[in-house]
Amino acid sequence: MPSITRLGLLLSLAAPLAAQVPGWDRGLDAELEAIRKDWRVPGLAVAVVAKGKVIHARGYGLRDVERQLPVERDTKFAIASISKSFAVTSIAALVREGKVEWDGQVREYLPEFRMIDPVLTERMTIRDLVTMRSGLARHDLMWGIGVFTRPEIVARLRYLQPNRDFRTTWQYQNLMYTTAGYVAGRVFGSSWEDLVQARVLGPLGMTQTSPSFERFISSSNIALPYALHDSGQLMPVPWRSTDAIAPTGGLHSTLDDMVRYLTMHMQGGVFEGREIIARADARAMQTPQMAMQRPMTWDAGEFPELSDEAYGMGLLVTHYRGHKMVHHSGNWDGYSLELSFLPNDSVGVVVLTNMYSTTLRDFLPWLLYDRLLGLPGADWNRRFLERARRSRATLMATRAREDSLRTPGTSPSHPLDAYTGTYTHPAYGQAVVSRDGAGLRLRLGNYEFPLPHYHYDVFRLTPPVGNPVHNRFRFLVRFEPATDGSIGSVAIPMEPTVPPIIYQRARP
Repeated sequence: MPSITRLGLLLSLAAPLAAQVPGWDRGLDAELEAIRKDWRVPGLAVAVVAKGKVIHARGYGLRDVERQLPVERDTKFAIASISKSFAVTSIAALVREGKVEWDGQVREYLPEFRMIDPVLTERMTIRDLVTMRSGLARHDLMWGIGVFTRPEIVARLRYLQPNRDFRTTWQYQNLMYTTAGYVAGRVFGSSWEDLVQARVLGPLGMTQTSPSFERFISSSNIALPYALHDSGQLMPVPWRSTDAIAPTGGLHSTLDDMVRYLTMHMQGGVFEGREIIARADARAMQTPQMAMQRPMTWDAGEFPELSDEAYGMGLLVTHYRGHKMVHHSGNWDGYSLELSFLPNDSVGVVVLTNMYSTTLRDFLPWLLYDRLLGLPGADWNRRFLERARRSRATLMATRAREDSLRTPGTSPSHPLDAYTGTYTHPAYGQAVVSRDGAGLRLRLGNYEFPLPHYHYDVFRLTPPVGNPVHNRFRFLVRFEPATDGSIGSVAIPMEPTVPPIIYQRARP
């Protein structure tokens, strides 16, 4: 029996009768619409796949609030970090062709690759990149300030100090996925964009999916991005290009296209009878590779229905009510999304929203699995609304505590003009301090904000609301003297899990 036919038979035998429970979707549209409104999400698209068949696919709400345009099945959303699984899938295609090995060293494919530690430089493998075990902290603002190209991002890795031992700790890592895509594109002889098109999007017939930011924002049927202001007001989110980091978070897609991709992974790398990636690699993506000390979406023990999470390759692995669950979320400026499936039950869900950082995307698949598997329903919506209220209260308390730590009545040690100038870091680039009337301003890459005095030689960067990326720039910035007493450096906490990044003042 041919392997693909045998795989299809096995999948058919594994498919549960529960997915065929009559009336599983009774009242579903009304429930999803009510939940969407509870979370003030402008637009939502949901698809359900069972045993290789689409049994539900529909849009809810609006893709454009101002023009009152509805979400449709072919409305485009940025899919953010779900792109990581596409990066791994594209590499798996190269593995299938014998062009790369998971445990091949990165230097073998990219000779100029360097880390700050020579042992990491020599020993880092493709598998290390995509299982997030490099020992490097996230350092998201290194690429997030928006000034470096993909080759520049990879070249600047050599200036970042690891905060964990190699291969000991899982840490979410966009830089390593960007590097993995860059390596894969080089092996392919072109770019990662060409590779994912040729080996994944094209074979799957995903004609409305692309890593091109310009193609995305020029689309006629696009879900515009939104976020909630601190006051509760819904606001549109400015565009930010994802081209430089496309392998880790730059794809955009539609509900119908994502169903094709989901189906392929649910079927072990096979789609419409064709093997897209080898079954062994599809299995490896869905198999725990690294234990996760800190789950991505919930705290350990918070929900008894869920088990501890592990990271596979581009996908996370856990259990929902005893059923193995494979998934990955996405979150970007104005978008929150989820790809999820129960491989042993042959059911899966795609959730796409045009709202920044809404946890609605996390629990909707669980709600649907309860229906599909005939399980007693848990009130996930209520539980997550209460969770969100607690999280906001914690955030407000943290900000109030920051205010309480300020020492009143202090002044900077130097006249404000003494702090102005250009400060540099080999990985993060420039931090430019300038005068702003009676105060200072700080520019980091494409972002510039007022820098009012906090106390002593500490200044507080508190950006205006309205763009979710601005929330990453809530810093206390500390200036340090040089040996001659002048201002010689500035310490900026660009990455919260490591000590502040020290920018040295550029001397004329």
